Amino acid sequence: MNTERRAPLDRKRVADTALRLLNEVGLEGLTLRAIAKELDVKAPALYWHFKDKQALLDEMATEMYRRMVAAAPLGPDDTWRERMLKTNHGLRTALLGYRDGAKVFSGSRFTGIEHAGQMEDNLRLFTAAGFTLAQAVRAITTTYLYTLGFVTEEQGVQPLPGERREGFDVDERARLMAGFPLSAAAGAEIFDHYDRGFAEGLELLLAGIEARYERPHDPAD
Repeated sequence: MNTERRAPLDRKRVADTALRLLNEVGLEGLTLRAIAKELDVKAPALYWHFKDKQALLDEMATEMYRRMVAAAPLGPDDTWRERMLKTNHGLRTALLGYRDGAKVFSGSRFTGIEHAGQMEDNLRLFTAAGFTLAQAVRAITTTYLYTLGFVTEEQGVQPLPGERREGFDVDERARLMAGFPLSAAAGAEIFDHYDRGFAEGLELLLAGIEARYERPHDPAD
């Protein structure tokens, strides 16, 4: 008879197990039944904690955020530019740590208010630099959405670092598109060099934010 006591089943244990399983099976294969099997419980037991898969995804995204913040504390003396670089590079790194991480995070609703402290700090930093609250929200939201979209596309090619989906061979693409030389050559920029591409794209956004908002306020902004 096995007398070993198992850890109690709670939301954190379920979310931790789901995030671990996500790297093995991806979002499509992440079913409540599969998670229950991994936990050695019956699937109905999970419904005491999560009413459906979306509720679980919300908790998974929240746990991803908790881990991201714990791993990358922000400096109190950051400029708004430095803060946007840190938070968006940190978000990308965190999302890339999970198969389909961007898809899990995108559209999910945080289950607590852990994010409110960092949000308040970011907004205070922007408004102290002369941005209106509306401008600060637009700047932060735009860079956040850029990062989510970039990583979603990146993980469509490279589900995890070191992996590459079939059909994304840049040389083969160039051969097939030989009649369109510029488009063929662009393949290396689109489907390779993701670190450089992300960094340059983020810098473009920050330059645009700076050009658009770092000037005397226009009531129409």
